[in-house]
Amino acid sequence: MAYDNSSDSESDGTTTPAMPVAVDPNAITTSSLTALQSDGQRKVMDIVDKLRRSGLNGIVELPQIIVCGDQSSGKSSVLEAITEIPFPRKENLCTRFATEIILRRAPSSTISITINPDKNRPQEQLAKLKSFNKSIKDFSQLPNIIEEATDAMGLGKVGAINSRAFARDVLSFEICGPDRPQLTVVDLPGLIHATNKAQTEADKELILDIVKEYMKNPRTIILAVVSAKNDFANQIILDHCKKIDEKSERTLGIVTKPDYLREGSQNELDWIELAQNKDIYFKLGWHMLRNRADNEMKFSFAQRNEAEELFFSKGRYADIPRDSVGIDSLRERLSKLLLNHLINELPSLKQEMITKLQVTKDDIEKLGEKRTTISEQRMMLMKISMNINDVLKSAVKGYYENSFFGAIDMDAEVDSTENVRRFRAVIQHLNIKFADDMRLRGHKYAVGMGPGDDDTDKADEEKAKQELAKVAELELTGKGIASSLPKPKSLTRQEAIAWVQKVLERSRGFELPGNFNPMLISQLFWEQSQPWEDIASEHINKVALICKDFVYMVLQHTAPDEFQGRLAGLSVDAALTQALTTCKDELRKIIADKRRHPMTYNHYFTTTLQKQRQRKRQKITKDATEKSKMQMHYSGSYHTHYDPITLESAMANAFEQNMDKFSSEEALDNQRAYYKDELKYFVNAVAKQVIERHLVEPLPDIILSPLVVASLTDKEIEFVAAEPPDITQQRAFLDNRKAMLEKGLDTFREAMGGLRR
Repeated sequence: MAYDNSSDSESDGTTTPAMPVAVDPNAITTSSLTALQSDGQRKVMDIVDKLRRSGLNGIVELPQIIVCGDQSSGKSSVLEAITEIPFPRKENLCTRFATEIILRRAPSSTISITINPDKNRPQEQLAKLKSFNKSIKDFSQLPNIIEEATDAMGLGKVGAINSRAFARDVLSFEICGPDRPQLTVVDLPGLIHATNKAQTEADKELILDIVKEYMKNPRTIILAVVSAKNDFANQIILDHCKKIDEKSERTLGIVTKPDYLREGSQNELDWIELAQNKDIYFKLGWHMLRNRADNEMKFSFAQRNEAEELFFSKGRYADIPRDSVGIDSLRERLSKLLLNHLINELPSLKQEMITKLQVTKDDIEKLGEKRTTISEQRMMLMKISMNINDVLKSAVKGYYENSFFGAIDMDAEVDSTENVRRFRAVIQHLNIKFADDMRLRGHKYAVGMGPGDDDTDKADEEKAKQELAKVAELELTGKGIASSLPKPKSLTRQEAIAWVQKVLERSRGFELPGNFNPMLISQLFWEQSQPWEDIASEHINKVALICKDFVYMVLQHTAPDEFQGRLAGLSVDAALTQALTTCKDELRKIIADKRRHPMTYNHYFTTTLQKQRQRKRQKITKDATEKSKMQMHYSGSYHTHYDPITLESAMANAFEQNMDKFSSEEALDNQRAYYKDELKYFVNAVAKQVIERHLVEPLPDIILSPLVVASLTDKEIEFVAAEPPDITQQRAFLDNRKAMLEKGLDTFREAMGGLRR
């Protein structure tokens, strides 16, 4: 509450302040106070009053009057004169916190005092200050209540050790009675000019912040109080009014203590011209009041008003228009001012409430569904699960109708992050690339063409060389991603035969010359297919990463942010890890099958061998025929003949005499035919049995499917879906805010309807 040394006698500190007398809170001391009770104003103020009682004062800026000024300017005396409520005074003390005076019409008379704590206080202090609620029967009890409030705010005595001079808390007086006007006025601490031991630089800044915060409310009427005891050019409240109320539309200047001016002086004339709005212009104008003199402190409000009226009837003051001097005319001005101000502000106030209600609803929607019980939490997880399941099934099947899949990025790679949502397309792309890697890099040795190879084989070999060369060039220039996969070592046909012969010699059994041990094919195939496991493992790892990235994108799309990490830790990561483990187990089984003795029942193997042998025989025959070809001249022209002896000799010479070399050639051809056959099987087995069976196809069933959610325990459900305390608190805050705004709008509509009637 306000302790103010702003009365006429307070500034010199020479008189002993009078103690307040008991006053009936219902007793309206002067008839002039009814000027604040016009029918129109009461109806409009009823609207604001009901909105304030709905709790909207902290949500929207409600219209109000504030009394502000420099220290010792007489603010509290002005407030007292307007409201005719006798506030207690103590010498050399000032307003230490904002004081809100709420006057309300009510059938019964009550006086209640509460504290609206600074929102930045710790929770414990907030609760303590909010619990401060006092009721009194008459104003003589005010001093004790104010002392209690001061202690509750932790201010202590001024100048005492560890005491604080000012607080951001607001002391609220609600004074109700059948004859009380509908009015809310806020008395603010006085602005400090100079600091001292009791009022520091920090206190000076704090008070300025508090005052400016109130003044910035566009629905606030500012009563700027200046004391005639000091030059108005030095009173800093006027500077802040000019800066904040730039158009001077909301400020009414109040001049106090004109009785301190020397009669007939230039100084008196300057103040009168100011009060006539000739110096500092305010759209609402100026008003001049005379506070109680030192010897008038026990005057009743009626006596105070009579003394003021007598003062302004003499000298230069008699020439000032009567609507600009005295408390009676000030109340009339305030009555009209309030009525017009409120009527002008009500449409924008209603629109602000509508806007803030929609923003509040949007904020509530962003929080997601309420989930305080296990049932609510499980239901929410089930909804998320169904959405995830729907997206995963569509992705696995390649149906991209869901909004999750979005647009295609034509400039990005198929398996890039930008396109990974097209999951089936990415998997197909990687499988095709895997098949290409197996074709280009799967063999340890790239064997040159032999007599059994046809034009297709030659074309394939040439194409493979070009593709590998292109990849190497891209890697070298930095335009391609360097691969850790092995590259085949090139061998000529003769070098390959020599390699086979070395293996043959070290794998010989009881087989007859010209034949080879069946294990030879195994040894050759195992060595030639060494890169298969590395290539397949890298392919599996790539697909597993794609699966993880894709699943996390689905999670981000379908689950609230706070769910994602918990769902990943509880279920998703474990499911993906298990899928990768079973995937690698399946690959190990296929690799183990490959390490067994070669086995095939595909006629492609024998067909390939027969075609190779046939082409070899055709080449031998062709070469021998070419050697036996002769040109003979008769009958006047040359004719081609074939010498049968030469042909027979050439055919005989085509047989390989070296038994090991012959066996090596046969084994090489057998190995190459088997390799081609087995390569096709291995590529398909990895794509189908490993990738599809364990990584891709199971995703809808293992990643938070409804069955998975149904199997979660209550503790697991709570771990994932329980609403964090801050969200619960925020939801409660927003729900309360929403309820108050909705109630306020209902109240607004009802009251406006009554106003029109």
